[in-house]
Amino acid sequence: RSLAFMALAVIGAVFPAWKWLLLPYQKRRVLVLFDPDVDPLGSGYHIIQSKIAVGSGALFGKGFMRGTQTQLEFLPEHTTDFIFSVLSEEWGFAGSVLVIFLFLCLLYRLFRIVMRSKDLFPALVAFGVAAQIFFGVLINIGMVVGLLPVVGLPLPLFSYGGTSLISTMFSVGIV
Repeated sequence: RSLAFMALAVIGAVFPAWKWLLLPYQKRRVLVLFDPDVDPLGSGYHIIQSKIAVGSGALFGKGFMRGTQTQLEFLPEHTTDFIFSVLSEEWGFAGSVLVIFLFLCLLYRLFRIVMRSKDLFPALVAFGVAAQIFFGVLINIGMVVGLLPVVGLPLPLFSYGGTSLISTMFSVGIV
C-alpha cells in the first residue's frame, strides 16, 4: 500500500515539476532521452553518433583503428565517456561481450572477497568498491546504447583519463 502511495505521489509531482521547476534546456534533455532526433545537432548528437558506432560494429567489428565514427571524429568524447562505443564499433558484439565478461569476473572476485572477509570493515570496503565498479559499468554502457541519459561517466578501468582511472585502480588495489 505504501509503495502505491509513493508511486502516486511521484506521478502527481511530475506535472508541476515539468511545468514550473524545469528550465527549457532541462526539458530538452529529458525529451532527448526518449527521442534523440528531437535535437539531432544539439543535445541528441552524442547519443545518435554513439548508437551508429555501436550498431555499425556488427558481430566482429570493423577492426582495430578502423571505426569510421571514431576515426573521422563524428563521435565526441570517444576516449572517455563513449569508449564503449569505440570498442563496439572496432571489436563488434564479440568484443563487447568479452569486456562485459571481464568486468563480471572482476565483480565476482570482489564479491568473493566480501563473502570470505572475517571482519565487517574490509567486507564493506570491498562491497563499496564492487558497487562503484558495477554502477559505473552499468551507467556507462546504458548511456552509450541510449537506455540512460548522457551523464559523462567514464567506463571504469577502461576510459582514458586521470582521476577516475587512478581512484578505481587504488580502490581495487586496496581490496
